Amino acid sequence: MPASLGEFMALATAIVSLAAAVTYWLGFARREVKGPVGVAVKTASTALLALLVAGLGDSGWFWSIPLGLALGALGDLCLALGGVRAFLAGVGAFGLGHLAYALGLLVRSADLGFDGLTLGEGLVLVVLLALLASTEFWLAPRTGELRSAVRGYVWLIGAMGMAAVLLPAYDGQGVLRLGAALFILSDLLLALQLFVVRRAGLRVQLAMALWPIYWAGQALIGFGAVLFWSTKG
Repeated sequence: MPASLGEFMALATAIVSLAAAVTYWLGFARREVKGPVGVAVKTASTALLALLVAGLGDSGWFWSIPLGLALGALGDLCLALGGVRAFLAGVGAFGLGHLAYALGLLVRSADLGFDGLTLGEGLVLVVLLALLASTEFWLAPRTGELRSAVRGYVWLIGAMGMAAVLLPAYDGQGVLRLGAALFILSDLLLALQLFVVRRAGLRVQLAMALWPIYWAGQALIGFGAVLFWSTKG
């Protein structure tokens, strides 16, 4: 049981956020047009994560994590609205969110002290860089007038991924890395859905798969950051 009003409010916020995410997944994720209710539920699910993490956080550069979550909520809103302008606004919001995550994680890691790269971490970086470079061949040629925006976004999410790989071995490292990996995977699925796959049925399946992966990634980044900032270096 929560020991204080603050803990009760945090638990209630987490439950409502999860409930909104599940409601959107089951009721709206497969729809091309989300409608006002779908837009509101989708946005609320990540906006509440931002509020929750902001209330649990430490000082200093921790603010970058709830900021990243809030920018993600703005991106969710824009993508749910539909249209080219809204899509570009969403790409911008998500890109800034990834930048906020990357900067916050790098600054905090520097405070704790980078501990170098293991062989496994080095291999992950190589794979990540190869994935980013590969988008010039399978993604960029299919994005038309959106190519510049998509190309810039790809490297911003790559920066977040690289910041996660460089995290020193403290509490929250594994949670943050898993969250970042899920976020990158959800963006990969979204790119396939929007620009590569043409079969309507497969596009729906991608939409249904990517939403829980994305939301879980955001939630794990927030939770991992709370742990990572609570570490005493």
